[in-house]
Amino acid sequence: MSRLPVIVSFGGINPAGRSSGHHGYRRLVHEKLGQSLADETFAALNALMSGPGTPVDDARKQYILNHTLIRELEKNLFDPDAIVVHKAAQLGNAAAQPISFTIKRNQLPDVIPPIWEIKEIESTRVMVTVKNDLDVLFPDARVSRVKSAGQLPTGFDPEKLYQSRNHPRGLQLTVYGASDAINSLGLDWNEVRQRVPGDQIAVYASSAMGQLDYNGAGGMLQAALQGKRVSSKNCALSLAEMTADFVNAYILGSVGSTGANIGACATFLYNLRQGIQDIRSGKFRAVVVGASEAPITPEVIEGYRTMGALAEDEALNKIDGITDGKTNHRRACRPFAENCGFTLSEASQFIVLFDDELAMELGAHIYGSVADVFINADGFKKSIPGPGIGNYVTMGKAMGVVRAILSEDSVRNRSYVQAHGTGTPQNRVTESHIFNEMAKTFGIGKWPIAAIKSYLGHSLATASGDQIVASLGVWAHGLIPGIKTIDAIAHDVHHSNLDILMDHKEIGRDSMDAVFINSKGFGGNNATAAILSPEVTLRMLAKKHGNDAMSKHRSLNEAVSDRTRNYDTETIAGKNSLIYNFGVGVIEGEQLELSPDRIKIPGLDKEIDLHVQNPYEDMGE
Repeated sequence: MSRLPVIVSFGGINPAGRSSGHHGYRRLVHEKLGQSLADETFAALNALMSGPGTPVDDARKQYILNHTLIRELEKNLFDPDAIVVHKAAQLGNAAAQPISFTIKRNQLPDVIPPIWEIKEIESTRVMVTVKNDLDVLFPDARVSRVKSAGQLPTGFDPEKLYQSRNHPRGLQLTVYGASDAINSLGLDWNEVRQRVPGDQIAVYASSAMGQLDYNGAGGMLQAALQGKRVSSKNCALSLAEMTADFVNAYILGSVGSTGANIGACATFLYNLRQGIQDIRSGKFRAVVVGASEAPITPEVIEGYRTMGALAEDEALNKIDGITDGKTNHRRACRPFAENCGFTLSEASQFIVLFDDELAMELGAHIYGSVADVFINADGFKKSIPGPGIGNYVTMGKAMGVVRAILSEDSVRNRSYVQAHGTGTPQNRVTESHIFNEMAKTFGIGKWPIAAIKSYLGHSLATASGDQIVASLGVWAHGLIPGIKTIDAIAHDVHHSNLDILMDHKEIGRDSMDAVFINSKGFGGNNATAAILSPEVTLRMLAKKHGNDAMSKHRSLNEAVSDRTRNYDTETIAGKNSLIYNFGVGVIEGEQLELSPDRIKIPGLDKEIDLHVQNPYEDMGE
């Protein structure tokens, strides 16, 4: 019998705040919420940004609004007005005279250039004479031409929440995001470990670019040029799969399957597809899926800028007709409107999937389910970053699977799209054409289109995780976030059959059966996920398990919901519940009980069964 991948928990952090409790989503639509819900989310953000004790009055609320979402680059990561660089120069010989300078002996290079003459002045200093021209690097500084970014809420510093030991920022976000997802599950993870054999739990998580700040690959590549030493951690912690490795080693203590799928901006959906395939196969019962990315560094920004991909201040000012230099950084990302590039962002998002039987057995939350994830390449391309045809295939198949599971009506009248919506001139044309043509093909008159990068920016690997978490909030509160950074649809956008939402759309909690999460990555990494609503998921579970089982699930879920609410309440009050089990519960090979039939791990009730079915029975002897 088929097994349904059910979303039982989610958590993370992005420029809108903490994901669990739908607080990050609520920040996007706060003005449409009731006073009580809005105040609760302001309190949640306040706890992130300043800790408990700071009163959340009107002035504080305005501060919170100003220091979340996309905004002008702040100086907590680096100073965009004084980025350290070196200027190459050549010192010439004035009047054909040699160049002389003094230097400490211990500052001499290990390999003395052959054109240098060294004369000792005293025991610790020497004079260097150079008869020819001398190549030098002068310390310099430049001003970033891109000053907009989707930064985490001001004051939130993940490295202070646990013993980070100079971890790269992306891994700090991983610890926070995965902890948030596990803590908001409403179940002790040890209970899951006792119910599920270790080899039936999986973690699939990664970054797209690896850890590129100074504590990761950035430091490894910069150290020698800065006259410093490479740390023993720089290389190891820079790897893209460290996101999953940290979750296994320090948060879950998992011995199950693990992987780090990378598909550029579609990375989260690549990991999600592997997770749901595991569950549907019946070999795995619980899967943690996630991604983390911390790309807001001067080097990464400059790399994307020189590609012409980012929204530069000068270009934004030109669109807005601004001549006084007061760039509107808040509106830097403008999907499907007149725009000039995307906006980099940092984020970490995780979701927990159970098979439907485990979700029922434990009384887990039912936030929705994953119908399927489709991934297709573009075929032959003119250029690696250029668009192609693969996204038509992923969208069509995602719509087809919802039609097969539910109905034509669910696709036509009870679905909407979370667009990739980067805010680039090329994306607005190509992605809108895909949606518009697919809408025509499936008989959709006005298909609602959302694009939350307008609020959050582009978190690369984590982007579709941001989209999924926001969609879970839509079902909880009945509001699709509109694209509030735009005033009009651009002339070259295809939208005859689309409703590109320029304001929040009230839909009611049960009016949408499915959402399509679309992602377009560099190199032709196209992915589309079809996510089914909580109401649809519950109907499917009732059909499979029966009314008595559903009644039992509701009863069990009461305690689960209480624990989730308690976690949320305590976190708002300032309690730090990060999970970081460094050196805790380590088991050596000598402690295992081994036999030809099983492996018994100390402390776990469920054994690992070594009776593996022959996958090639029709070919065996």
